[in-house]
Amino acid sequence: MSNTSGVQSKSGARLAADIGGTFTDVAAFREGTGELLYGKALSTPQKLVEGISQGVDKAGATFAEADIFLHGSTIAINTMLERSGARTALIVTKGFRDIYEIGRINRPDAYNLYFRKHRPLVQRSLRFEVVERLTAEGDVDTELDEATVNAVCDQLVALDIEAVGIMLLHSYRNNEHERRVKAIVQQRLPHAFVSASHELSQEYREFERCSTVVANAYIGPKVSSYVAGIDDHIARNGFEGSFLLVQSSGGLYESAQAKQHCIRMLESGPAAGVIGARALCHVLGMTEAIAFDMGGTTAKAGVIHNGDALTTGAALVGGYNEALPVQISMIDIFEVGTGGGSIARLDAGGGLCVGPVSAGASPGPACYGLGGEEPTVTDANLILGRLDPRRFLGGEMQLDLAAAQRAMTKRVGEPLGLSLIAAAEGVLRIAATTMSYAVKGVSTERGLDAAAFPLIAYGGAGPLHACAVAREIGTSMVIIPQSPGHFCAFGMLFSDLRYDYVRTAPMRLADASFDEIETLYEGMIAEGMAALAGSGIANAQATTSRAADMRYVGQEHSVTIDLPAEVFASQDRGAIKKHFDDVHLQRYGTCAPNEPGEIVSLRATVSGLMKKPDLSPIASGAAAPPEAARLPSRDVYFTELGKAVSTPIFMRERLLSGNRIEGPALVEEHASTTVVLPGDHLEVDRFGNLMIEIGRSH
Repeated sequence: MSNTSGVQSKSGARLAADIGGTFTDVAAFREGTGELLYGKALSTPQKLVEGISQGVDKAGATFAEADIFLHGSTIAINTMLERSGARTALIVTKGFRDIYEIGRINRPDAYNLYFRKHRPLVQRSLRFEVVERLTAEGDVDTELDEATVNAVCDQLVALDIEAVGIMLLHSYRNNEHERRVKAIVQQRLPHAFVSASHELSQEYREFERCSTVVANAYIGPKVSSYVAGIDDHIARNGFEGSFLLVQSSGGLYESAQAKQHCIRMLESGPAAGVIGARALCHVLGMTEAIAFDMGGTTAKAGVIHNGDALTTGAALVGGYNEALPVQISMIDIFEVGTGGGSIARLDAGGGLCVGPVSAGASPGPACYGLGGEEPTVTDANLILGRLDPRRFLGGEMQLDLAAAQRAMTKRVGEPLGLSLIAAAEGVLRIAATTMSYAVKGVSTERGLDAAAFPLIAYGGAGPLHACAVAREIGTSMVIIPQSPGHFCAFGMLFSDLRYDYVRTAPMRLADASFDEIETLYEGMIAEGMAALAGSGIANAQATTSRAADMRYVGQEHSVTIDLPAEVFASQDRGAIKKHFDDVHLQRYGTCAPNEPGEIVSLRATVSGLMKKPDLSPIASGAAAPPEAARLPSRDVYFTELGKAVSTPIFMRERLLSGNRIEGPALVEEHASTTVVLPGDHLEVDRFGNLMIEIGRSH
C-alpha cells in the first residue's frame, strides 16, 4: 500500500490520471523544472488500471518519480447508473421501512403518461427495521434494542448480503445509535461494506440522507476494490507517495477516505475540469465563464461565477424524473449523454437521435476499426472532413473513413432518404443542440445569462463543437485552452485538499444566537483542520470558508449563501438578510426583503492549498501564422456555407502569440481539433489559448 506520511522527496513530481468512457488522460507535473507532460490512451474497461499505466508511459513519466498521484474516475457514477453495484441491504428505524421508496413524489410533468418514479437501489425485501427512536432534538425517545439488530443480522447473513446502509431517524443530531448498529453489523458481517448515514451527511431530510447512504453502500464494494487495486498497482510500480482522489467538490481526499466515502467521487473527473477552468480564469483575469467538457461518452458543463466554481449541497443522479438524490457537497455540473462516441440511431417514431448510448472505447466508433458498426458523432466529423484520418491522436491511431461512411449510410442515410453528407450534418446539428442543454442547465436555469459568459471548451471532442454550441446559447467568446484533450487531468494539478462539513441548525435570523453559530462553525473547522493534519501532505496551506443555507420563513427549500467570518464579527443581521435576498433574486427572479428569513444549515470548508503549475507565456509572432504552422488544406463541409470548401489547417504547437486566423479553419493538435466556423475570428493569446470571437453574421 502507498505511504501516506508527509511528502518531501525526490523531484516533487505529480501524476494525474482521468479515466473517461473512451480515453484515459494523464498529466505529469515536475515541480523542479515546471515541465508539464501529457499522455492519452484508450480506456481499458476490463481492467481500468492498465489504461492508466499506458497513459503514464505515453507521457514519458513513471510512478517511481512521483510524490503524489491524483486520480479522477467515473466508476462511482457508472456503477449507479448501470445498476451494477453490490447486493445491498438497508437498516432503518422501526416504522420507516418505506421512506426510501416513497421519496418526494416528484412529478414534474403532470401530463406525461409514461412517467416513472425513481427505482430504489435496494428492493423492499432487503429493507429491515430495528427498534430505536430519537427526537428531532437528538434526545433518546426509545433506547436501541440490540436484539432486533442481531435478528436483522441473522437474516443478512442468510441472504449473503455484500453491503449494508444504515439510516436511523435524526441521527444527524445524535449518531450514538447509528454507530452502535454499525459496530454490531460489522462484527456479524465482517466481509460486508457497511456505511452509516451520519458519516456522509449531517443534514436533515430523511429521504435524502437515506438515498445517500444506500448509494454509498451500493457502490462501496466495487469502488473501494477499484481504489485498492490502483493503490496496489502503483505501489508495485515504485510509487511511494500519497494517493489522492478528486471529490465531486473539486477538492482532493485520501485513498483511505475514498474507500469508505465512495459517494464523494460521483463527479470526480468532471469536477477536475471545472477546477482547471477556474485556474485558467484566474490567469486570464476573468471572473465569469462556462466550463464545457465534451469527451467520448458525455458532455458536461459547470459555471465559474465571481471567480469560483458554483457548488451545490445535493444532486439528483439519473435525471429529475427518476433521479435518486445524493446529499453531498459537489460542483454544480449538468450532464447530457452526448459525446464523440454517442451513437446516432432512429427512434421508434423514425426520428434521428444522438446518444445517450455510446460506443465507448470498445468497440468504439465505426471509424476506429475495432468492430463498431454504429455511426457516431466522431464518424460524422470524419465524414465532413473535420478530422484527418491519418493524424488522429498525432498519427498514433488511423481512422477508417470508409467504415464511417458505410455505417452512416446504412443506419441513418438510407432509412431517412438522406445523402451521406446530409446525414452526418444532421447528427452534428442534433448533437450541438443537445449539448447546449447542458450549458443552459447550469446557467439559465440557475438565473444566469449563458450568453454573457465566455465558453471554455475542452475534452477531446469539445473544440470540435464549441463554436456550434456557442451559437446555440448566444455567447460571443470561446476559449480553447492548451492541451484540451487532457484538461481534466490538468485540472487535477490545480486541485487542493478539501473537507466539507454541514450541520443542520434551524433558527430564525432575527433572534439567532451568533455565539451558537460560531460554536458550530468552530467545531466543523476544527474537524477539518484535524483531517488536514492527518492527510500526509506536508506544507499544505490551510484556508477556511463559511456558508449557510437560508430560506424565507414558511418556505420548504433553501439556497446556499457565502458568509464571510467578518459578518459574524459585526453581527450584522441586515447584511446577511440582504445577501440572502440578492442570491434568491438571482436564482429565482424574485425575493421578499420584507419577509423574515431563517437559517437552516451551516456549512464550513477547510482546504489545504497545494503548489500549482505556472502557466508560461509562449513565443510571440505577427498576425499571420508562420508558414511552418500550416498543413495542406482539405475540403470540409460547413452548414453555414451549405457546401464543402477548401479549408486552411494549422498545427497548434507551431502557432505563436498574436497569430490571427479567420474562419473557416481547423487547428489540429495531438488529442483534439478546433473547428473555427465561417465568420469566426481566432487569436492566440500569450499563454497559447485559442480565443475565438463568434461571428454575428450567422
